[in-house]
Amino acid sequence: MSDEIKEGPPEDLTREQLLGMYRRMRLIRGFENRAKEHFEAGEIAGFLHLSQGQEAVPVGTCTALRQDDYITSTHRGHGDVIAKGCDVKYMFAELYGRTTGYCKGKGGSMHIADFSQGIIGATGIVGGSVPTAPGIALSIKMRGTDQVVACFFGDGATAGGGFHEALNLSSLWQVPIIFVCQNNLYALSHPWEKTAYKCELSYRVSTYNIPAECVDGMDALAVYRAARKAVDRARAGGGPSFIEAKTYRFLGHYVGDPGLYMPPEEREAWRKRDAILKLGRQLRAWGCLTEEEDAQIAADVDAELEGAIAFAQSSPLPPPEDALTDVYVHFDYLGNPLDEGEQR
Repeated sequence: MSDEIKEGPPEDLTREQLLGMYRRMRLIRGFENRAKEHFEAGEIAGFLHLSQGQEAVPVGTCTALRQDDYITSTHRGHGDVIAKGCDVKYMFAELYGRTTGYCKGKGGSMHIADFSQGIIGATGIVGGSVPTAPGIALSIKMRGTDQVVACFFGDGATAGGGFHEALNLSSLWQVPIIFVCQNNLYALSHPWEKTAYKCELSYRVSTYNIPAECVDGMDALAVYRAARKAVDRARAGGGPSFIEAKTYRFLGHYVGDPGLYMPPEEREAWRKRDAILKLGRQLRAWGCLTEEEDAQIAADVDAELEGAIAFAQSSPLPPPEDALTDVYVHFDYLGNPLDEGEQR
């Protein structure tokens, strides 16, 4: 057994849950590979920010969540929302700008939302969802439920004022939130060590009296253990936590960016630590996954993705007049939405 498999599987996860994590990571990777292919073929418009290499962070975190928990996400958020439960069929429809997409084709790659899954929404603004998450967590506390919020963001967001405001308020209010920094070492094209004084984020977070943990973001189970501890703490009324997951994006900032600022030897070293391959090795070593089952998972994922693309391509484009719908919702002075006939 290799050095990386020194201990057994987490006792609080069943074989089915472990296989589910593995399949979900493969689904995210497959989704983004195909999205890149169809984007480059000119079938998908806009920009596409991919997260190949980072799959362990959202999957490890969301495995510790319930369906009624919430997440906020980023412009590089495909993995986050798929990990929480988004159907790739409606994801592709959204990327294709079709009416059957999660946001009726109006949000595109960077603005996926599905309230039924607790996915409040991704945002194209770096760090834009970070100040929103404490408000959601405050609503949980005021309603008296035991839900939690997982707030995903990248290392670049930690340079923004909204990041510090969010940590300050979360600590002040003691709300049930888990801040999850997917530190992929680059803010667009700027290396992390050239943009932040004292690179360990725990130094910054400690000033807000928020427990912080740095984990290997290329290990889905390491992320899960940290997230499980933070989620349990939040549900018990212990307030916010912070997780810095050291990870890596294998490609450039967006599709079309060659990533020349990323040293080739650095890329190769991180690719050798691919979290999907690592989890597969762990599951096989523990007797949770056979070669035949692995092949079946790959075939099932491929079939799901091909079906999703066919669904998106056959879905209708929105008529021009739909550009004027879902733009405004009018409220009365008490904050209650008006009926359609009352809206002005």
